[in-house]
Amino acid sequence: MPQRTPRITRLIERAAKQARKETSDEPEPDMIRPIHWPIDCTVGPGLEGAIACETKVGYVNGAKGWLIYGGYNIFDLCARCTFEEVSYLLLHGHLPDKRQLERYERKLKDYRRLSLTLRQLQSFSVEELNTMAALRLGTLFMRQKQTYRDRPEARPLPDTAIGTDEDSIPMETKPTGEPHAIYEFKHSQYRWRRPRQAQPGTRGSEGLESCYHLISGVAVITAAIARTREGKLPMEPRDDLGHAANFLYMMTGEEPTAQEARVMDVAMILHADHGMNASTFAAMVVASTLSDIYFAVGAGIAALNGPLHGGANEQVIHTLREIGDVKNVKKWYKRARERKMKVPGFGHRVYKAYDPRARVLGPLARMLAKNAPEIGPLLEIADALEQEVVKDLGKKKKVFPNVDFYSGLTYGALGIEAEMFGPIFAVARVAGWSARVLEYLRNNRIFRPRAMYVGGFHDSLPSMRARGRARKRDGSGSKDD
Repeated sequence: MPQRTPRITRLIERAAKQARKETSDEPEPDMIRPIHWPIDCTVGPGLEGAIACETKVGYVNGAKGWLIYGGYNIFDLCARCTFEEVSYLLLHGHLPDKRQLERYERKLKDYRRLSLTLRQLQSFSVEELNTMAALRLGTLFMRQKQTYRDRPEARPLPDTAIGTDEDSIPMETKPTGEPHAIYEFKHSQYRWRRPRQAQPGTRGSEGLESCYHLISGVAVITAAIARTREGKLPMEPRDDLGHAANFLYMMTGEEPTAQEARVMDVAMILHADHGMNASTFAAMVVASTLSDIYFAVGAGIAALNGPLHGGANEQVIHTLREIGDVKNVKKWYKRARERKMKVPGFGHRVYKAYDPRARVLGPLARMLAKNAPEIGPLLEIADALEQEVVKDLGKKKKVFPNVDFYSGLTYGALGIEAEMFGPIFAVARVAGWSARVLEYLRNNRIFRPRAMYVGGFHDSLPSMRARGRARKRDGSGSKDD
């Protein structure tokens, strides 16, 4: 596909050249070494700074604006690879050769057919649900139809798994940093047995095939949700289209141009993985209990629904529409600064340099906007707003556009409604969630952080009457809490 869109390749290569010009070539050595447990690290609220595991899946160097998947720079992957190649890289740890890629693409196409799952989803009022809630529901329906894990006899034997309490340590004891769980299990016992009564075609949900199912299925379900919200029936998938092109086709009902398909392909690559973010961590925590990959991905979708994680690109569009005209940018930004408002799409928890994903999506959004009259004016406002923010906060505070600032504009130029931006994020990120879950499970240890207790000790138990007086005195509670 990259060969069919040389203009897009050139735009990405220019973005890469600019990134290299502005950032150092040396990585942060402290974050790229093997772990010798136990380790000392500075931890902030929300486990900020905590080290949970080793990984070869991906690396983010926020100080220098680097994003690496499996050893490869994100600019090179976007310029020369497809999403299928990149998702294979994340899952398998290496790029596929021609035969491996053909076999993988064939599987992804085969797994697009979810008629039973979509029929079950259509029985709900999808148009009345939050789009992420609908996607999570569809993912659970896919689990039910594609696996046998809901059968009672398919549950793992309790004596083969690690109990939470068995694998914990007393709160008063410092961790010793054991590399393995205290109560180990044999690998052969860890395999779930296929029930004799299992439906033909169903499988377990703990291996690579389930990850392939999810990468295909989440895209199909997202497209069906978009169609249903417009009062239309889901589209049948097309085997002659690649992953990104088929996704756009199933969403819009129209075959995308090579340029449109390639832009979506690149956007998916950019969103496929991004370190130990909240949704990835949520998926890994669920998987660490020996729950299955479908539930783990459902947890990732739930976390991504939060506005602090996956909803910023939608807020960017609302903000640009609120500004209304490029002439209003300076006045709007001055008022926003006076009110200490956060400007959506700027700054990042990790990046203290220009987000490499924004470097790529910005030029692509500008390219598409030429044929999208409703996005063109918003992009002019966005460019003017970027100039104001970077001039004010770029050098001093290291605040630059992040991926959300241009992803919404890019999707809007492709004719996608803002309410679908979150599910599209999940369509790409399911590859990273799956890859990190599989990697962690090879040396699984159930997540068990601790909390610092700051409550009282040995308080006298008050009578019911005294409790009521106390509630009135301090104003706590409500009539029906």
